[in-house]
Amino acid sequence: MAKTQLGARVDSEIKQLAEARARDRGLSLGEYIAVLVHEDSEGLRQRGLAAAERFLAEHQNVFDEAEDVDCRPPGAHAA
Repeated sequence: MAKTQLGARVDSEIKQLAEARARDRGLSLGEYIAVLVHEDSEGLRQRGLAAAERFLAEHQNVFDEAEDVDCRPPGAHAA
């Protein structure tokens, strides 16, 4: 596929974040942006978010129980 150049103006904070994420994935900044656009256009991000939402809905009680245990004062279970 032929390559083309594009330009975008973003805050320096966003640029640094994008460069760091690209490095984390072993990609150039251009490759990283292309991956993000591709994932977005295919709905991968939305499907991932929907899967996470389903997981949380199915297992919310486990998280709630763990949170309840963490909130008990020390020795509360000894009685």
